[in-house]
Amino acid sequence: MEKSDASAAFATLGHPGRLAVFRLLMRFAPRGVRPTEIATALGLKQNTLSHHLADLAASGLVRAERQGRSLFYTADLDTTEGLIGYLALDVGRARPDLLAPLISARKETDPMRDTDFDVLFICSGNSARSIFAEALLRDLGRGKFQAFSAGTRPNTDMNPFALEVLRRNGHDLTGLRSKHVSEFQKPGAIVMDFVFTVCDTAAAEECPPWPGQPITGHWGLPDPVKATGTDAEKALVFAQTYAALRRRIAAFVALPFDSLSRMSLQARVDAIGADATSQEKA
Repeated sequence: MEKSDASAAFATLGHPGRLAVFRLLMRFAPRGVRPTEIATALGLKQNTLSHHLADLAASGLVRAERQGRSLFYTADLDTTEGLIGYLALDVGRARPDLLAPLISARKETDPMRDTDFDVLFICSGNSARSIFAEALLRDLGRGKFQAFSAGTRPNTDMNPFALEVLRRNGHDLTGLRSKHVSEFQKPGAIVMDFVFTVCDTAAAEECPPWPGQPITGHWGLPDPVKATGTDAEKALVFAQTYAALRRRIAAFVALPFDSLSRMSLQARVDAIGADATSQEKA
């Protein structure tokens, strides 16, 4: 990255509001986010957000894409990579005392090891979607994965429609419960290899960096708890949500972990979310 481009990007991110917008977009990357959703998540006025997005776009940090009638803003990962590389390699001269903490914090080295992956699924309530994901990975992973789930604002009870879907599909409900994400952020907690958000609310939440630099993914799905209608109609929505997560997780556990680098694995994780979303919209 050229010095002038880096200077412009750093100046743009020097504003707390623009930095907050960019950080939120990075949590959703590579997916885009509607301006209304960004404004709601960050508590910004629309005209203020418009100025922030325009400045970020002018610096090449974000790009806009129209999908139908909606406009989505996405973090530009190429520019972001160049900016991080400029800071680490040019400004920091690749000093080992600066880079070593980032490298040593990882639990594993490339290629990814083939057994005992710890995976956390996060949503807002931890009553349906993330519970589905935990149960699915526990069973489909065949011992290769240790699955967990948590919520940013968990409900005290798991949703009865979700539990019925799990029972009907033969999942053991032993050990499943609603948990707060803070249980996995305490000192001495399990260091995760993967952290997935399965709802937009959880992805938009502020969360400190995870120890061990896990690979992250956003596999957002609509909240089945908000389904209306008869009990039969609600049950159908829960079953559809379960099926969507089953497709994602089946694709995830089939990845050749022993031959993928972290970069390749991150790309595969992103692709699973994007491909599944495209299929669901079709």
